[in-house]
Parts: sequence; structure tokens; C-alpha cells
Amino acid sequence: MDIFDRLVKHFGTQDRVAEALAVSQATVSGWVRGEHGMSAITAMRAEQITSGAFPAVELCPALKRLSAVA
Repeated sequence: MDIFDRLVKHFGTQDRVAEALAVSQATVSGWVRGEHGMSAITAMRAEQITSGAFPAVELCPALKRLSAVA
């Protein structure tokens, strides 16, 4: 189970994930299907809302590149 499937399981439904993260259900569906990634801002919001259960760098791998530069 990948991190986006686990995120949906954490919230219960794609609709609840969408509501919590202020995105559309279609966006959540796209993450789950691997059609596109999560933005850095949304990943940071998810980390905050879940009290760190879903680290932003795991939700948005581009953040790993930023921390490597700093």
C-alpha cells in the first residue's frame, strides 16, 4: 500500500482527504492512481493535520531535493 492509499485509509474516504486538505476528490484520486504528485504546500498541510503521521517529504519527493540543497 503506497502512502496515498494509506492517507485515504487514515481519513476514511477520498472525499474526507479532499476536504481536510482543501483539494478536490478528483485530485486525491489522481494521487492514488499515480497520475500526478502532491504539491509541496499540500504535503506540508497533510503533515501538520496528521501530526506528522504522513511526512511532507514522503508525500512530495521534491521536498527531499530542497533539503539536500540547504
